[in-house]
Formats: sequence, structure tokens, C-alpha cells
Amino acid sequence: MKAVTWQGKRQISVDEVPDPQIIDATDAIVRITSTAICGSDLHLYEVFGPFLDKGDILGHESMGIIEAVGDQVTRLKVGDRVVVPFTISCGECFMCRRGLQSQCETTQNRDQGTGAALYGYTKLYGQIPGGQAEYLRVPLADYNMVVVRDDLPDERYLFLSDILPTAWQGVKYADVPEGGTLAVMGLGPVGQFVSRIGRHLGYEVIAVDPVPERRRMAERHGVETWDLNDETVAALRKRTMGRGPDSVVDAVGLEAHGSPGGAFAQAAVGLLPDVIARKAMTTAGIDRLAALHASLDLVRRGGTVSLSGVYAGEADPMPMNSMFDKQVSLRMGQCNVKNWVDDLLPLVEDPADPLGVTDLVTHRVPLEQAPEMYETFQKKEDGCIKVVLKPRGEL
Repeated sequence: MKAVTWQGKRQISVDEVPDPQIIDATDAIVRITSTAICGSDLHLYEVFGPFLDKGDILGHESMGIIEAVGDQVTRLKVGDRVVVPFTISCGECFMCRRGLQSQCETTQNRDQGTGAALYGYTKLYGQIPGGQAEYLRVPLADYNMVVVRDDLPDERYLFLSDILPTAWQGVKYADVPEGGTLAVMGLGPVGQFVSRIGRHLGYEVIAVDPVPERRRMAERHGVETWDLNDETVAALRKRTMGRGPDSVVDAVGLEAHGSPGGAFAQAAVGLLPDVIARKAMTTAGIDRLAALHASLDLVRRGGTVSLSGVYAGEADPMPMNSMFDKQVSLRMGQCNVKNWVDDLLPLVEDPADPLGVTDLVTHRVPLEQAPEMYETFQKKEDGCIKVVLKPRGEL
């Protein structure tokens, strides 16, 4: 089959690789019909090379049709149309029963000290072949797929795999009071959905991003947008009665603009041999923290900051004095996709499309164009906000 593979920093290729096979009796094989490039895939493209091997298959936002099932798969059948959540979990352990599927005790990567296994996301999370491919093996298939209807286009459902529940969790974790104000830092795909979910739930939403195309997309959904500059935090505080918003979602993460120190540290680690770089990143890594620090500065006293953007540093400097003084609550974590699917499925199937899932994709291309689209997405060129890859070129 054809698959998108990592070959080095900023080096992606589409290669012929062996088709996945049923390994365990609880596995299934899915023929992928749509798969997306996630903003967190760009971290693999740029930063996480020490945890990848040449030839690793990328991708964790996928859906398709079941082609084969193992002997112990009882809830699914060949021909079912399914979305594949990016976290691999069992549904039965202590963590899964508490809605913390991203911490699943069955698939935790204890040798790495990390949570549940993820598709296409480095040695840290199991080095499981990802879904930017023609076929995908799904472990523990009965729990790790969502069966969907046949009569709606893929893009109604595809984002249930990651970014839509990630955004929903981000808003829920933000603990916005009734009628309150939610600020969103970053209007990439997750930030777009965070903003729309905030509006859907009745909050006043203000979003910040330096890219005009992203601001225009958010404005189509009734979101008040602001450019990012040195005066933005002060202006937004004034805009919110001098206090700051009740809650802030940081939808940017570890490669934020305006973080020269963190950018230098990330680049320096990238020059080290992999064995040394892995140790450096897991013990002394530093993220680019401009978005996080701006969020903590902006939120009102007694407010909540929720992190949807991915962070990975173990030595990040934090403004603990001001956080303590302001009594800020901070929530974060990998998304527990299955915990939110029941809330979201009716919304994506609603003919009114209240979350605007059909107004996010800017680029639909064959799988073979993945290398150029990674570059376009990273550089924010050509108005690129969300890329969907079609393994069989059915655009």
C-alpha cells in the first residue's frame, strides 16, 4: 500500500509499504477513505525527530471502511463505515471507566512514562503505524472505532477522530461560567472549533491569531477576532472590563510564534545525536511558551486556562508567582476522545451543521501530495488551514 512516511526533519515521502495484517484477534483492518494532517503532525515534521525512525507511518485523523476483523471482534463487521479515534484504549480499565481514555492502563507506554498509545506518533506513544495510508490496523477494534452513517460526506465525521473532541474538551476544561467570556489563543483547526463550540454553548468568544485567513474564517462563524501584537493582551484586558476574560483556551502549543528562546532550544536539540536528544527532550526540553504565557497573563483573577495545544517540555519556565497570586486554574491533557463522542455525534449529523464542520477544510488532495502539503501547512501558505488527504484521489 501507499503511506506517508517520515524520513527526517522536514522530510516526508509517500512510499510503498507492506499492507497491515491482523496480528491479534481483537484487531481490524480499515480501508482509509479520508485522513487529515493535524497541527500536531507538524511537531513531528519539525521537532520530534529524535523519537522517530525513517519509514515511520504518520497520521492519526482517519476514517474509512472495515475490510477485515479478527476472530474476537464482536461489535463490528466488514463493510462498517467508521471513524478511528487517535487514542488507542481498552474501555475497561480504571482510567477508561473514568473517562480518561488517553491514560488507558492497558495501552500505556510504561517504558516511556507516557499515556495511552497513539497512531503515528513516535516511540513515546508506542510507534504505532498511522493512518495517512491506504489501510490501517486498529487494535482493540471493538472499542476503538465509531460506526457512522453511510449517507453523509466524510468531512461530517472525520474530525471526530481528534480535533473536534479535542476542542470540545478544551472548552469543557476551561470551565467558562454561564454567559461568560472565552478567549481563544490561536485559530488553527482546533482553535476554529474551540471558538465555534464556545459560541454554540452561549459564551462570548474572542479569538487571537496573526494570520488574516484564519481570522476571516472564524468571523464567518460569529467570532470576534484580534490580530496578535505586543499590545493585544492589554487591549483585550481593557475590552473585558479591565479584568480579562473568564477563561482562555491555548490552542497553539509548543511551537508558538514570538518565542525566540524556545525556538533556539528546540533547534539546538535537533542537532544532537538521537540518543542524546531524546534524553535532553524528556528531562530538560523547553517549549515555545509565548501563547501559554500570554494566556496566563490575560485570564482574569480566579479564571481558568485550558491547554488544547500540545506541550512537551520538561523544563518549561512558568510564572508561578503570578499564577498563585491570581488564583489561576490550569487544566490540560491529551484528549479523551471516546468520552465526548456521544455529545458530538448528534451535532455533526445535524443538517444545520451548528459547529461548521463543513467549513474548515481548505485543501483536499491525493495522498501522493502529502509532502508538499506538510510544507504548505507549516508555512501557512496558500490560505492553508486544514488539509484532507484522499488515498484514492476521490476529491
